[in-house]
Amino acid sequence: MKKTMTRREMLQGSGATLASLAGALVLGGCAQQATQAAATPPATTTASDGRTESTDASDFVLIADVVPDVILEIRYFGTYNFVGDRIDGYEEPIAITCKESAEALKRASDDAIARGYRLKIWDAYRPQRAVNHFERWAEDLGDTRMKQYFYPELDKSVLFDQGYIDHRSGHSRGAAIDLTLFDMNLGRDVDMGGTFDYFGEPSHPDYRATITDEQYNNRMILRDIMVNAGFDPLATEWWHFKLANEPFPNTFFDFPVATGSVARA
Repeated sequence: MKKTMTRREMLQGSGATLASLAGALVLGGCAQQATQAAATPPATTTASDGRTESTDASDFVLIADVVPDVILEIRYFGTYNFVGDRIDGYEEPIAITCKESAEALKRASDDAIARGYRLKIWDAYRPQRAVNHFERWAEDLGDTRMKQYFYPELDKSVLFDQGYIDHRSGHSRGAAIDLTLFDMNLGRDVDMGGTFDYFGEPSHPDYRATITDEQYNNRMILRDIMVNAGFDPLATEWWHFKLANEPFPNTFFDFPVATGSVARA
């Protein structure tokens, strides 16, 4: 004789089935999370050249949050640069740097303001993907759209050999700044006797052949402000300074230049 199940037995059987289904869903979810975690690259890796690469922006800040008096003219967000295009990784016209560099830059800004200037920043942290973009551009010898503005005296084929383009940039370590002085009384950039990102000897800070004494002295004012704040100058670019005690000397970062990349207070 066929047994008729009671309502209680039916409910117990349903509960067991639901419990089994729930368990399967949990196990499946864990497996999916494990698969996703395995597919997500770690924040820090070792590159083929032995150097460290990272996407961890936790020690970086927006410069304008720490140094609100700076003027920003982020050249690689626009098209007026030696490539002629917006550069990969520059998603917003903002400047990012590591916390230590931002604190030093605040000292430099205070000094500049006391002298009647403001700091004007062209570039700061530069993601590795931007450097890769420069590499591809340098290898395309037919693209010389911006030659007359940035490298009129050089053949594009020598840019790698002479060190103007490299596979790695100190900017990607998060503590280098490209900047100039803005004269608050005159309402314009200070005359440095040369333009940002010009490939050639006139960009050397101590170059004297074709620049005036006033232009040279202006370069030295910028140098004095930055060195006093804790930055080291570069022998080939009057606009480039690196934090003397940079916190990530062997790590190259590759998160986008965007507000969302960094945590904000």
